[in-house]
Amino acid sequence: MPPFAGSNGIHHDSSSNIVTIDVGGQLFQTTKQTLSLAGSKSFFSKIANSDPAIPFIDRDPELFSILLSLLRTGNLPSKAKAFDIQDLIFESQFYGIENLLLNSQSNPSQFDAFNLEKSFVLPLSGRDSPSAICTTPCGSLHVAHGSKVTSFDWSLQRKSTILTQFTAIDSLLALSPAVAAAGATDFSGLQILDLDKGYVKDTLNWENVTRSGSTVQAIGASPEHLFTSFESSRRNSNCIMIYDLNDDLRPVSKIGHYEIFGADLDSAIPATKLQWVSSHNLLMASGSHSGPSGVLGNIKFWDIRSGNVVWELKEKVDCFSDVTVSNVLGTMFKVGVNTGEVFCADLRNMDADHPWVCLGDGRKVINGKKEGFGCKVESQGNQVFCSKGGNLELWSEILLGTVEKQETGLPERVFRKNLMGRAKDMGGNRITNVNFGGSKMFLTRKDQQCVEVWSSVRSF
Repeated sequence: MPPFAGSNGIHHDSSSNIVTIDVGGQLFQTTKQTLSLAGSKSFFSKIANSDPAIPFIDRDPELFSILLSLLRTGNLPSKAKAFDIQDLIFESQFYGIENLLLNSQSNPSQFDAFNLEKSFVLPLSGRDSPSAICTTPCGSLHVAHGSKVTSFDWSLQRKSTILTQFTAIDSLLALSPAVAAAGATDFSGLQILDLDKGYVKDTLNWENVTRSGSTVQAIGASPEHLFTSFESSRRNSNCIMIYDLNDDLRPVSKIGHYEIFGADLDSAIPATKLQWVSSHNLLMASGSHSGPSGVLGNIKFWDIRSGNVVWELKEKVDCFSDVTVSNVLGTMFKVGVNTGEVFCADLRNMDADHPWVCLGDGRKVINGKKEGFGCKVESQGNQVFCSKGGNLELWSEILLGTVEKQETGLPERVFRKNLMGRAKDMGGNRITNVNFGGSKMFLTRKDQQCVEVWSSVRSF
């Protein structure tokens, strides 16, 4: 039976704003204004602007009721939990309001850090553990495991897997729900992958002086640019290339080009993490190196317009295991590779000789063990997440008024630590990736072939 039958399914009173709709034999009444919220190209808009002779809609009235509530309030009603979300997706696609459903479920503003709990796991095919993950703002997820990339749509109900040319993928960045940039430290070139069709759209390379291959050490992006940290295959030169995201990835400029001579260790360290700091319009590039004297590293903030470093921090005493910047807090955070402690540095005090402030108890290294090895730190909104082995810490700023520190003249900042999850969520294998998409957090662990999905208890 076609979705439309009969001739009196929808009734409009020309003198009224009320619209009566017959869906699957059940009558619904709403207003033209409510239907118009679906957008001008949706099926609901056609209903609102049609004449009284529109046929009756041969669809499920219970699902229609859920979507009508979504139109009215912007949120799914509690009774939606009784339905499979895939059914709601298919029905929303029929009515042309999938974007409304997506926004109600994947809105980053619904991210509630303090109520995150492990909801379920997404299994991956094969024996390879995830090496890199990336997300989109709507909550879709791409996972690199071995030579494959598995993608999940925003509902995490549908997945697809493609085979790449890489033996293993070390860097992965979503450019859109269907396109990702991928690179490896042992395979030349940055590949732009069409994940829907399963092919390489483009390969970006850096033509270094020695004309050897160029491997990818890190990928980052701003709204306008794609950043790629390249190192020559001979490991004697490195740079950061900048591409225009709005002009078919046209090369724009090159920054941080170093040719390595002799024992110039600083220039030998390529950037292994790139992060756009939107609050300051700067690119943070960090990299470290482990040698006989311990772990050394540097953190540089680049002005991509001038190509100059506006601030540089050389790490020697307790180099970072990982580092990130919170644009909301205006603060940089690191995990010390030796101590495992979390440190912060206020970006308003970038010129200080010793910008780091320890957030923990400042314990010292015991027997030379690297307590922070493999730890990850990432920010989301005004919260900071730090992995310690198989556990996850949540650091939050506590407001103390306007008490100023004498040495800086800036208000004193205090952060408090909370452990994440319920007792059954704690521990396990070492956390290898932490990422955020929509209203969810995603974790991967060493030697596990799955992705953990953490969401708020208020999530659908």
